[in-house]
Amino acid sequence: MTGHRSWGYGQDDGPSEWHKSYPIAQGNRQSPIDIDSARAVYDPNLKPLIISYESCTSLNISNNGHSVMVEFEDTDDKTAISGGPFENPFRLKQFHFHWGTKHNQGSEHTIDGKPFPCELHLVHWNARKYATFGEAAAAPDGLAVVGVFLEV
Repeated sequence: MTGHRSWGYGQDDGPSEWHKSYPIAQGNRQSPIDIDSARAVYDPNLKPLIISYESCTSLNISNNGHSVMVEFEDTDDKTAISGGPFENPFRLKQFHFHWGTKHNQGSEHTIDGKPFPCELHLVHWNARKYATFGEAAAAPDGLAVVGVFLEV
């Protein structure tokens, strides 16, 4: 492994630069997202989001070079999200964190341009529609990621 990082969270390799090395990281369904609270609109027709995380055991805990990642194997939707915009439950596959070298900036996403020290991503997949996580990850409706901003 060399000392060269192809992406990160700095000014020269941060989220606003990712699309230059990874074209898939651009478009209106990509990260990073800045939530503009003044333009946010409540949808009264949206069903409540149901988060059901029953006790489960992690399958693997690893350092992927950018974060710690914890992976799970759920075969019966006991650890899933449903409701909201989803027709099917989405199973939890893994969670990982985003943090930076500064205490005030490490999140991938922002609210009104404000970054947070850390962000937790809970990555779920549509196991009813797709046979594997990889297949779901390649599809535009295969994954659902819940992001949680964390203060230190």
